[in-house]
Amino acid sequence: MDFVPPLDGLDSHPWHSFSHAYGSAEDIPDLLNALTGSDTDAADGALSELYGCVLHQGTVYSASTEVVPFLARIAAAGHHTADILGLLGGMAESEDEHGLVPGSVRAAVARQLPLLLPLLAAADPDIRRTAAWAISHTRSTEIALSALRSRWEEECEPTARAEVLGGIARLDPRAGVVAAATALDPSQPAEVRMAAVFVHLDADDPWTEPLHTTMLSLLPADALCSGLDLERGEPLAAVIEALLGRGRRTEREAAFSLLDAALHDGRAEVRAEGLWAADHACMLSRGAPLRLVHGLRAAAVDEESVIGMASLLGRLGSVAAPAADVLAPLAGRNPHEDDDRADRALAALVLVAPAKAVPLLAAGMGRRPRALDAASGFRKPAGCALPFDRALLDAVRDRLSRPEDLTGNEPWQLTNLLAEWGADAGPALPELCAALSRWPSQAARAIASVAEACAPPDRTQAVISLRAAAEQGVLHAAKALYTLVGEPASLLSCLEQELRCGGDPRAAAGTLGTLGPRGAALAPALREALRGPDDDTTPALDTDTAVAEALWRVTGDATGAVVVLDSVLARAERNPWSRWSVVRAARAAALLGPAGRQLSARLEAVLDDPVQAPAAVVALMAVADPASLDHTALADAALRSAEQGADPTGACDALEALGFTALTTDHLHRLAEIADGDARIVRSGVEDRIIHQDEALRTRARALMTAFKAPSTP
Repeated sequence: MDFVPPLDGLDSHPWHSFSHAYGSAEDIPDLLNALTGSDTDAADGALSELYGCVLHQGTVYSASTEVVPFLARIAAAGHHTADILGLLGGMAESEDEHGLVPGSVRAAVARQLPLLLPLLAAADPDIRRTAAWAISHTRSTEIALSALRSRWEEECEPTARAEVLGGIARLDPRAGVVAAATALDPSQPAEVRMAAVFVHLDADDPWTEPLHTTMLSLLPADALCSGLDLERGEPLAAVIEALLGRGRRTEREAAFSLLDAALHDGRAEVRAEGLWAADHACMLSRGAPLRLVHGLRAAAVDEESVIGMASLLGRLGSVAAPAADVLAPLAGRNPHEDDDRADRALAALVLVAPAKAVPLLAAGMGRRPRALDAASGFRKPAGCALPFDRALLDAVRDRLSRPEDLTGNEPWQLTNLLAEWGADAGPALPELCAALSRWPSQAARAIASVAEACAPPDRTQAVISLRAAAEQGVLHAAKALYTLVGEPASLLSCLEQELRCGGDPRAAAGTLGTLGPRGAALAPALREALRGPDDDTTPALDTDTAVAEALWRVTGDATGAVVVLDSVLARAERNPWSRWSVVRAARAAALLGPAGRQLSARLEAVLDDPVQAPAAVVALMAVADPASLDHTALADAALRSAEQGADPTGACDALEALGFTALTTDHLHRLAEIADGDARIVRSGVEDRIIHQDEALRTRARALMTAFKAPSTP
């Protein structure tokens, strides 16, 4: 390629015709001029801006294609060469292409190979390394593979040699295996051996004893990361993920053997890598917790290691019970002093061995916020109440009696504990009633739960307190009063105030719906709360769905509800963030039964969306003409949602609604994999809940399998 000045044609290029992540590309010339200028700070800023606009979080745009030739010439001219090669390689790697012909940016980078290939022989090894990485991402096998093979024969610097090997394997996995034939030898640099391990993994070669031995010899391995492949920034975790991802028992056991060896290693830094990789394995594999818990126990050799694994042990819950004995000593330390490490250990112990944790939590009440949250807050798995303990009850009562000392979420957490204990928490009713004026929502809910099963004297005092607060317009007290004694007057008054005077209409509608016909007098106020056909924001859609459901429940008239839900589903088409609003609207539609038949077309239109499909299936089974439905296709949509982790719980609801006859043999095999496969289905969400939610899904899927087998049982 003939030499062309780096910025030749820059000013005459029609940048205004192209766009990047932040809009018009008219700012590109200024950025490229700064990149080639003498002001180092300005050049660094320009480089950062370019990464942000033409490769924004991995996405490329029309301006990305146009800027490639200029960037390649700037790199070849020696301006920030390694950094620009990283940008070019990232653009070539991207498959998130905004408004582009697929592969067009990659092709633009490939056209610059005549400028980029000579950089494989640059004096700076960092440039050689980054060039190998970028060139391999062009996928130009015919040109790039030959160049990388030649470089493999010459390259001596370890990190650059490792990247050349990785580049060869990226273009041709089998060619990479051939090149790596001698790279596992202990005489080779650690970086090259690490690259060779990944070459074999990427080629789906069997995991052999030499690979196992090599991987263990490289630990600790985090320092061997090239920094270019972010997914492999933690090599041991990446190897474990690759082995588990193969879905074969032998590779799964190989992964666990690697982790066991790392967790039993005598070096703290290796155990730390093993712990992180074990954490990752437990989030990917259902079999990992039980298989690794004894290794985790063995790695708890000192206070530092116990703290390092406390969060993971807590997320594993009762499966981690064999490690409870390493948590307990630290968890019980200094109960009358603030001690963050003791708090972390106690928070884990609450989830691992609640009975052992209860007396320690009672002793440290007010000093252990993490542990209290684990016992009664967001970390606690659904349906797992902390065992009742009189000493803990006394500690909670004492804490509630000193409201000025409570901080943060403590009122909510303490009242949650009492609500879960029900009648056992009866002695705390005086403290709860006293707290009603200060924390009405938390205290009222707990009073209703505790007093419901209490003897008449305690129950009567609770009712008197709630009634007094309800008459003062405290909505939560009115709700609790209705729960206890069925008095609707105060609740209706409070709900009308919420609906007409700027309260939360969505929450008010949800509560009003529970009253059924008793709430009919507020139907006009409900209708006034509707947002209307021009508001397609998510809050408006959710409010209208709640109002539609409440109208149906209190009036029994499905016609008006259908009109509102039809409007919600139509408006949601204009809002790309409304997927869960559609789910909520579909769930409301399902309540209407055949009276909601008009909504069938709207519901069928969202079956291709894995988030929305399960709710749509349930709704269609309720509202549509049964003869019009393809039950097999609906089952497929539900299973696809579960397999992608989009709405697995909703998918189980959909399969249950469809019934056994809708499922083919293939569907049953897929459901069995959800029920008993090793790979976790739930992999995202609140970290502390992922494992518990996946186990709950597994239990539900197994129950469905049992139910579906019943029809064929003699």
